[in-house]
Amino acid sequence: MEFIRITNIADPLFAAMHKLMGEVFPPEEVLAFDLWKEPLEDPGIRVFVAVHEGEVVGTTEYRYYPDFNVAMTDFTIVGRPGLGIGPFLWRERQRDLDALAYSFGQKLDGMFAEIYDPYKAGDHDFGGLMTMNPYVRREVLSHMGYKRIDMAYVHPSWQNDGEAVEELDLGFLPYNGRDEVDAALVAKFLRRYYAVLPNKPGAWEEMVASLDQKDKVALLPL
Repeated sequence: MEFIRITNIADPLFAAMHKLMGEVFPPEEVLAFDLWKEPLEDPGIRVFVAVHEGEVVGTTEYRYYPDFNVAMTDFTIVGRPGLGIGPFLWRERQRDLDALAYSFGQKLDGMFAEIYDPYKAGDHDFGGLMTMNPYVRREVLSHMGYKRIDMAYVHPSWQNDGEAVEELDLGFLPYNGRDEVDAALVAKFLRRYYAVLPNKPGAWEEMVASLDQKDKVALLPL
């Protein structure tokens, strides 16, 4: 299996990746095809596909913030069972992130991820892929060490229509096992991560503003 980075919207592997995303994720979670041009060319956004016998069978997008010394996993898709795609993507992504942190003289401190709440997203079948079932994914992430940030989480729709998406929790993987995270880090991260979307719902603005009034936020079990 190959771990191949995509940096150009014209790459045929990107068309296959975007098609896979559309089959798995709900529309509000998928950025339109043409709007991917700039993100793919952004050196700070890392988009990789897992290619098995010439076919895109998985994909992951993530980024590293050297000034925060944390990463964000935007999404991961395991497109077929029985090939070890999930462990492969995790291992290759972790290797890449460790190298990125090392290049800045740092050791990665943690990683954010938006994690589906299966009790809210249970009506979505994620393309019929059991590997993407929200119950399965949540348990896998829990085993990896992810914890739920103690806040009622919403995020702006990626359709940029100002709607609030409420089917997810904001998770954090603390590499030192701690049970709280700086509220200021969470607020700064969210403001930067969603700066690309000008139409943010009021509920999101209120959520982020509330973090400014706190020192720490608890990390709870998933």
